[in-house]
Amino acid sequence: MSDISGVKALVFDVFGTCVDWRTSLIDDFTKWSQKRGIKADWTALVDGWRAVYAASMDEVRKNPQNGYVILDVLHRRSLEKLVAQLGIQGLSDADLHHLTTGWHRLHSWPDTNAGLARLKNKYIISPLSNGNVALLTNMAKFAGMPWDLIMSAELFEHYKPDPETYLGAAKLLCLKPEQVMMVAAHNNDLKAARKLGLQTAFVARPTEYGPHQKYDFEAKDNWEIVAKDFGGIADRMGC
Repeated sequence: MSDISGVKALVFDVFGTCVDWRTSLIDDFTKWSQKRGIKADWTALVDGWRAVYAASMDEVRKNPQNGYVILDVLHRRSLEKLVAQLGIQGLSDADLHHLTTGWHRLHSWPDTNAGLARLKNKYIISPLSNGNVALLTNMAKFAGMPWDLIMSAELFEHYKPDPETYLGAAKLLCLKPEQVMMVAAHNNDLKAARKLGLQTAFVARPTEYGPHQKYDFEAKDNWEIVAKDFGGIADRMGC
C-alpha cells in the first residue's frame, strides 16, 4: 500500500459506484410507461442494456478509424437493437430519446452525496467516467452530486480502462498520478488505475446488478482504502 498523504484529488467511477443505475432506470421507465400506456419488460431491457455496455465501447476501440463515439450515441444504438429483440412496440423517436437520456437521470446511492460533500472540503473531486460530458453534467444536476469539475472519457477520446483516461485526468489537474486517487466499486477499474500510478479506493456496491451480481462483492487486492461507503472513505482521508 502507498502513502496517501500526498493525494490532492479524488476521481470517481460513476455507474454503480456513485449511482444506482439499475433501480433508477427500472423505476424511471416503469413510471413513464404507465403514463404513456406502453407495456414492456423494463427490467429485461435495463439488464440487457448494461450487458452490452462494455462491448459497445470495445467496438469504438477496435475501429479507431471511425473516430470516437460518445456514450449517449452508443446507448441509443444498443437500445434500438434491444427494443427490436424484446418486441417492444409503439416507441417514437422522442420515446427512444427519453429512454436513452434515462442515464442522465440516475439517483445516487444513499451515502454518495454526503460523502462527496465531506471530501470536497479538502480535495478536488470529479467523476472519471465513461459517460459523456453532457450525461455526467445532467446527472450531477439531477442527483445533486457536488463535483468540482466534470472529467469524462469524452475529453480524452478513450474509454476506461485505456491509460489515456487515468493519465489524462492527472494531466488536466496538473497533478502527478500518485496525487490522484481513483474511487470505484469495480476491482478492474482500480487495477488499471494502480498500474498507471494512481492511488486507489474501493467501496463495495453488492446490489449494483441486483440478482445478477457476479463479482465485486469485495476488494480483490490491497487497495489503499477499502471502505463500506463514501463516508468511510472520507474518514480515511481525514475529512
